Amino acid sequence: MKRCKWCDENSKLYTEYHDHEWGIPVHEDIKLFEMLILEGMQAGLSWLTILRKRENFRAAFDDFDYRKIALYDTEKITELLQNTGIIRNRLKINTVIKNAQAFLNIQHEFESFDNYIWKFVDFKPIQNNFKKTEDIPAQTELSKGISKDLKKRGMNFVGPTIIYSFMQAVGMVNDHEISCFKFHEIRDI
Repeated sequence: MKRCKWCDENSKLYTEYHDHEWGIPVHEDIKLFEMLILEGMQAGLSWLTILRKRENFRAAFDDFDYRKIALYDTEKITELLQNTGIIRNRLKINTVIKNAQAFLNIQHEFESFDNYIWKFVDFKPIQNNFKKTEDIPAQTELSKGISKDLKKRGMNFVGPTIIYSFMQAVGMVNDHEISCFKFHEIRDI
């Protein structure tokens, strides 16, 4: 079974993530919020670091319940900054709270974050045909546009590169290499 070149076959976390999550369309708001937050937390770090800490993030951030997170106070921020199981970066933690508040506003306006984010791709995944990982862009004009709109709506850590990674993760784009077994599986969804 051939996988994308970026997937470290020696890492069970990577292979599980690649085989069962990455690129598969996500439409549940709680999962979309989780991936948006994890992608922002990953800035400057490896994705493997985030995968290793993922369960700790879930526990620390109330299973990514954006309604609860939007209400976090200074006491909760202090608690999070002392949690060695997560990325203890004050700016990133404050951003999670700010993004939860913006997320709620987007939900209110569009009935769901899913309705908002998937409209950018006309509610169907973009099917790319990359032969090798090196051909995959770090950002696109579309990710730049989404990034700009999210920033306008009050979100941080949503630059075009983070947003393109998010789009890949939640299946808005199929960037599995064409030789990867997941490419055809996802294309046919």
